[in-house]
Parts: sequence; C-alpha cells; structure tokens
Amino acid sequence: MAPELVLVVGECLVDLAPDDASRPPAGSRRYSALPGGGPANAAVGLARLGVGTGFAGRFAVEGFGPWLREHLSSNGVDLSFSVEATEPATLAVVVLDGAGRASYTFYGPETADWQWSAGELPAVPGRFGAVHTGSLVATFEPGASVLAAWLESVRSAGEAVVSLDPNVRRGLISDPSAYRERLERLTSCAHIVKASDEDLAAVYPGEEVEAVAGAWLSGGAALVVVTEGECGATAFHASGERSGWAPPEVEVADTIGAGDAFSAALLARFASEGALSPAGIFDLGKDDLDLALRQAVAASAFTCTRPGADPPTLGELNEFLRFAPPTLR
Repeated sequence: MAPELVLVVGECLVDLAPDDASRPPAGSRRYSALPGGGPANAAVGLARLGVGTGFAGRFAVEGFGPWLREHLSSNGVDLSFSVEATEPATLAVVVLDGAGRASYTFYGPETADWQWSAGELPAVPGRFGAVHTGSLVATFEPGASVLAAWLESVRSAGEAVVSLDPNVRRGLISDPSAYRERLERLTSCAHIVKASDEDLAAVYPGEEVEAVAGAWLSGGAALVVVTEGECGATAFHASGERSGWAPPEVEVADTIGAGDAFSAALLARFASEGALSPAGIFDLGKDDLDLALRQAVAASAFTCTRPGADPPTLGELNEFLRFAPPTLR
C-alpha cells in the first residue's frame, strides 16, 4: 500500500435514504441504509482517486459499526488511526426534494462520532501531507473542542496542510454566535476552507461571499472555495487570484455526498501536482486553481448522477471530464 498522503478525521455514520424503487405495504415507507458522513465520504473519494488515505473515526463495536468499517476498508482507506467505541453509530434520515437535493435529520449526539478525547486523536501527523476534517465532528461537544485544539497543534507544527469543510447543518446550531466563534477558530487553523453558499448564509446571514472569503483569507487561510450547487464553484486565493467553474448538465439522482466528492477531488489534484504542503498551497497560481477547481466541480457533478455518496474512481472521473467537462465562468 502507498504511504498515506491525507488523514481524514471525523464521522462515519449511516444514511437512511428513501428507497423509491421498493414497493412497501400501504401506509409504510422503506429506507436503504447507506454508509455516510461527510469526512468518511471524502476519505472514500480520495482513495478512489488513487490518494493514500487514512481515516480517524470512532466506530461502534456492535450494530452498524463493523459494516461501516468494512465499507472504508474495502475502498482502500487505512483505519489504523480509528478507535473502537462503546456508543452506537449515528443515524441520519435523508429527505430528498423534487430536484434530488438532500436534507438530513440526525440522531445524536450521544452516539460514537462525537465523543473524542484528546488521547484518541493521533499525534501531530508528520507522515501526512494534509489533514481534512469538518462537518458534524466540528459541531457537537465534547469532540468539537478536542478537535479544534488538535487542529491548532497540526497547524502550528507547519508540516501538513489543514483542509476544512464545515458542512453546516443549520437545524443543529442552538447558539449561532457560539457556532460562528467556533467556526472562525477552525478556519484560522486551516490552509484550505471549502464551504457552500448555503453554509455562509446560515452562519453569516446578509454578508457577501467575497467578504466572508476575504476574512478567512486574512485569518490565515491560503485558499477559500465556495460551492454554489448547480451554478458551480468559485475559488479565492491569498494571492488575489480567483477561479470559477460551472458544472455540466447532468441527470441528478440525488446530491448526497456531492460536496464531499468535491473536497476529495480538490485535494487529489493538489496531491498529483506535488502541491500538498503548506508552502505549495500558498504558492498556487491561476492555472493551478483552474485545473483543481475544474476537477472538483466535475467530481461533484458525477456523484450527483448516482444514488447515495458514491464518488468516482480516477478512471471514471477522467472519462467524465472528456465527455462532460465543466466550463470556465
């Protein structure tokens, strides 16, 4: 196995998605259990794109836990950084609207994913080029504060890129001011911040995207990428360079895991170019941004064509880029 280039930290949970292909008895509805969780989806996406990937998660020893472990392991993700947990796995019930856009109801936070203690996280990982995290592990205590302190130590060590996808769930934020303060602590640790326009609207209502991106860059980030669903994405770099791409038209099955596939493809592109280091991310030029964002937008669009979080392999992504490439905007 190739040495790991990216360590992903966060949740691996169960998505209960509506099974519209089934014929349930009258008055009932069937759901399919799918592996999910933003960080876990990103880890699978990285591994499928040929990037050596480790995953630090908390897996239930019973119930869904062994199955979730097998999903990651079978996709080539190294789980030696993960821990066994006595708490049960987290469940997320998925609702799809008419356009296939997903929303979620989570059953936690007393579940395994959020109970991190400082001793369970790995030592500052000098063997990795990057650490990627975010989503609900950065929301629920006690793990959120433990993760924030750990990321500060990673950033201070200066050896690995810190990549953050907050993946904001508005319905889980009981104190918007406290969440915003926590998020800004995390963005100050990150070299790369990827967020959706919906994330920004939830945390910074009424503020312009460019203003939020500029504040994060001033706070220490080298690259901020804002995704805009079917409109594509825009990248803002500390050098002042920008890039924007729109996805091709696709038939959408659902949007589950699309943002996670985006993050995976972005990091994979930097890894393939030897730019996955703090200095490399700060030194990115316009061409580097264009190629990375093009690949990430394509991976996200491809993932929308298949049910559940099912990101492309490298071969599938390259084929998709040949026949349905994003367009520069």
